[in-house]
Amino acid sequence: MRKIPLSDLLDEIRQCQQCKEYLPNPPRPVIKVGSSARLLIIGQAPGTRVQASGIPWDDPSGVRLRQWLNLSAEQFYNEEEVAIMPMGFCYPGKGKSGDLPPRPECAPCWHQPILEHLPNIQLTLLIGQYAQNRYLPDDFRESYRTLTERVQHWQEVPEPFFVLPHPSPRNQIWLKKHSWFETEVIPALRLRLHAMANRSQQER
Repeated sequence: MRKIPLSDLLDEIRQCQQCKEYLPNPPRPVIKVGSSARLLIIGQAPGTRVQASGIPWDDPSGVRLRQWLNLSAEQFYNEEEVAIMPMGFCYPGKGKSGDLPPRPECAPCWHQPILEHLPNIQLTLLIGQYAQNRYLPDDFRESYRTLTERVQHWQEVPEPFFVLPHPSPRNQIWLKKHSWFETEVIPALRLRLHAMANRSQQER
């Protein structure tokens, strides 16, 4: 089957209506990718603020994520360097203890066609349990079943993946409880990003 251009694929995604009946708002898929991107971020699903703006990670979670990555907003939103593809493309609605899980239709339908247009990805951030459960190998997930265990054993995560908790303010207690995350994991992540940036400059 002939691969359609990325621009056409993104147009198709943005017109997607497949789970319209389950959403609290009209569908507004949020995704930002470019074919030359080297970093891929796979998170959960937009919140209400992102759904309203159409800009991924346009909220306090995004501010913290950019701090973790040591990237400016300009760098973060450069789609030719950073691809942003959530597990669910639209805001799923509110549950009893926060937002509902990402809609299950998005990833099986759209992820692989998108990934086929991203041949240069060197590092993929799996943020939260939904992305990790889909993309991490079975043996790693069976060895480390909780998000905390997976993040704590980040050195064993197979490339090109890197696991992170969600940077939501709701996770402030987790971050305070696990101080090793910001003293060990974040510096290691920044080193990988720095090395990737250096390789990119050398190739130009």
